[in-house]
Amino acid sequence: MVFSSIMFLFRFMPVAFVLYYLTPGRFKNAMLFALSLVFYSWGEVRFFPIMLISASVDYFVGRAIERNRGNTRACNGFLAISLTFSLGSLLFFKYTNFFIDNVNLLLSASIPNIGLTLPLGISFYTFQTMSYAIDVYRGKIKAEKSFINFATYVAMFPQLIAGPIVRYTDISREMKNRVMNPAQIQSGVMLFIMGLGSKVLIANNVGELWTQVEQIGFADISTALAWLGILAFSLQIYFDFSGYSLMAIGLGKMLGFHFPQNFHYPYISKSATEFWRRWHMTLGSFFREYVYLPLGGNRVSKPRQYLNIFIVWLLTGFWHGASWNFVLWGLYFCLFLCIEKTFLLKLLGKSKILAHVYLLFIVVVSWALFAITDFSQLGVFLSIMFGRVGGDDWMYYLRNYSASLILGILLATPLLRKISGKLKDNYAVQSVFAAVVLLLSVAYLVDSTYNPFLYFRF
Repeated sequence: MVFSSIMFLFRFMPVAFVLYYLTPGRFKNAMLFALSLVFYSWGEVRFFPIMLISASVDYFVGRAIERNRGNTRACNGFLAISLTFSLGSLLFFKYTNFFIDNVNLLLSASIPNIGLTLPLGISFYTFQTMSYAIDVYRGKIKAEKSFINFATYVAMFPQLIAGPIVRYTDISREMKNRVMNPAQIQSGVMLFIMGLGSKVLIANNVGELWTQVEQIGFADISTALAWLGILAFSLQIYFDFSGYSLMAIGLGKMLGFHFPQNFHYPYISKSATEFWRRWHMTLGSFFREYVYLPLGGNRVSKPRQYLNIFIVWLLTGFWHGASWNFVLWGLYFCLFLCIEKTFLLKLLGKSKILAHVYLLFIVVVSWALFAITDFSQLGVFLSIMFGRVGGDDWMYYLRNYSASLILGILLATPLLRKISGKLKDNYAVQSVFAAVVLLLSVAYLVDSTYNPFLYFRF
């Protein structure tokens, strides 16, 4: 599904951009809306009405709040409609069977699961529509009068499937008046190619190592291979998601939009606090703006602040998937964030090296909690990680994947970017490099059957 989606994107893009660029300015949003529906419908045609209904509800809620600005009770009611519908849709499609399974487990019942498929991008576009309704309610933005403009914002194909989470305040001006020039389009093309290369050439290659470790079985691997495997997954999930985000940002630029940055070298962080300012930045911003600060943020007593952090990270973990391991993963970071706020940040500030080691250790361990949904298998894997299971199985995988691992580690830091920055004005070198990355990426896509997109399931 994902492989064919990427290949469809390559076939879709030339036609889509030609039609978009040829469309007169005042009709560009309508054309972009139509193209986005075609793109989404190709992957999930039966679910695009749900996305349209979601957009319609929040469009009319925004208009209703604007018309009743002086009536607090009415505005509260309309906002409640938006939140109920958005969260209700997300809970129904994403978590119904999870709740059924847990009720069956607790009550020894036998309630059958409902045959549900998670609509593509629902975790992302519901957050976008909710943020719009809340911002209109707060008076941060005016309600959008044009349904086409608002629906285009919700359905925009570059970031619809897997983010970044774009708030209407980020692009409200560009929805009505945006500039497209050759330099911006060129920049967008470069970003798209770099994102594609990150995902296809790095994430896919190191991801195969983790997949092979899973196939062997955690009980049959050495401690060294366990650490090598989870290191590979750590690189895979970073380049997989950041690569897609970069592709989306590049496509947005080509369309005249400036989407927010979603990753900023998170693995060079010196604390969990800093890590979450650099990883999935738009999700962190959403929870900070619409959950943490309304709860009181850090303007409350210490116990209440810790409770606020707990709520945010319980929701953050649950947002990632309908499985208890994601909740555990969220609470794991909650624990370290609270410890850091209590005393650890001051200690970490005394040694950059120890701070980096600490951060990388807790993050790599966290990805084990994230990657393994079966708690019994998670227990086996952690016992192998922190045990002393000998063996030389890791040497074979290190030889086979050393180039991909080294390249991934280097690209996860700003080192190569600083070197390439010296060539930023050399258009010829940039063009050749981008062409090579594009050709290698396409060749890989054509030749390989391994091409997962980890965040598509969220």
